[in-house]
Amino acid sequence: MAKEYDVCVIGTGPGGYVAAIRASQLGFKTAVVEKRFLGGVCLNIGCIPTKALLRSAEVFESISHAADYGIDVKEFSANFDAMIKRSRKVADKMSKGVQFLMKANKIEVINGKGVFKSAKELSVQDDKGKEIETIKAKHFIIATGARPRELPSLKIDGKMIIDSERAMQLESQPKKMVIIGAGAIGVEFAYFYNSIGTEVTLVELQKTLVPVEDEDIGKELAKIYKKKGISIFTESSVEKVEKKGKGVKVTIKTKNGNEEVEADVVVSAVGVTGNIEGIGLDKAGVDTEKGAIIVDKKTYKTTADHIFAIGDVIGAPWLAHKASHEGVVLAELLAGKKPAPVNYKNIPGCTYCEPQIASVGLTEKQAREEGYDVRVGKFPFSASGKAAGLGHEEGFVKVIFDKKYGEWLGCHIIGSHVTELIAEAVVARDLETTGHEIMSAVHPHPTMSEAVMEAVAEAYGEGVHLGTKPGK
Repeated sequence: MAKEYDVCVIGTGPGGYVAAIRASQLGFKTAVVEKRFLGGVCLNIGCIPTKALLRSAEVFESISHAADYGIDVKEFSANFDAMIKRSRKVADKMSKGVQFLMKANKIEVINGKGVFKSAKELSVQDDKGKEIETIKAKHFIIATGARPRELPSLKIDGKMIIDSERAMQLESQPKKMVIIGAGAIGVEFAYFYNSIGTEVTLVELQKTLVPVEDEDIGKELAKIYKKKGISIFTESSVEKVEKKGKGVKVTIKTKNGNEEVEADVVVSAVGVTGNIEGIGLDKAGVDTEKGAIIVDKKTYKTTADHIFAIGDVIGAPWLAHKASHEGVVLAELLAGKKPAPVNYKNIPGCTYCEPQIASVGLTEKQAREEGYDVRVGKFPFSASGKAAGLGHEEGFVKVIFDKKYGEWLGCHIIGSHVTELIAEAVVARDLETTGHEIMSAVHPHPTMSEAVMEAVAEAYGEGVHLGTKPGK
């Protein structure tokens, strides 16, 4: 006999578990179906453990430059195994936290793979495909997330050619590594492994690193990475990977001909694709397009009645905070409330390499292509007293405003721990704040955050710390 619920969520990543908690808070009898681990990719093999690894790299890099701060450190080394263990410990703690939240909110956790029998019934199966139980629900929410995308010409073998999940759990530190793809995942792993002594080669098909970001950001990151000793190939592609003894030989096609690089391991970091296969979407009447479930972005309803979808499985941007926000909005919609819709033009993106990258809104190129007459302001951290004191003067804040109405079109930051700064721009844009209001709001000194105000002042020709001419 089928178990019955008001809401059944399939997948417990940042979208799924948040949707389930909010649904339960709103009085729905709620269950979640999870085939692997509570918290999904983000908490277990994505956002959280990678940030723990990156923090280890930051600490190691700081110790490496201890003399710059007047501190003598005679002997130290990177304990790769301990770094990996710490990362797993952090991830396990967060996953247990989700387990606690499920219990606290009286949400039933059903372990297994959810496969639709129809639009009204879900089969929960074990890893051998045997049905454990059947679920009926008034509302189903698909939040099955995404997995690393695999290039047809680069098959993952889990040993010499690996994906991001394997890259954060290697048994030993490789001496040489080639990373294919310089998006957020690629540049984060490049920073981590380079910092602890691995020889890293980074290959990107597009013109700049982190190609979704403003071009100035990508160029700045490349300049900094080259100083760190990372080999960078942009406008390049991997043509061939040949196993050679205990390593591989990678043939890279560049503008100037082919280059051959030897490595112990190749990391494929070419993006993600939604988990839409094998969950019975066809039997439920749920349509997909280009690897994503089709939904109404205002209601998250799929093409099947009473079935909804949120998060990575409905397509870009593939961000945890976007999925969580969709989960809250959807649960409130199901409860008959009228939540503010998700503003997809104001979702921040953060990359946690060092220097970090944070952005929201249009790039300068996008703004001009959309026909805006723009004001652009840039303030380098080399002119920031706080950045100088921290010993992290690389990077800048770049802001873009519409000249006609003063709309804050975009904000792009690269620098030490700048992911903590972007929220000011997100909130300001949501409130339709103008540049003049940012300048009139007193920012504390000395802080990294005042660089945002300084960049805005530069955009309006009112900056006082760069020696630029007024009214530029």
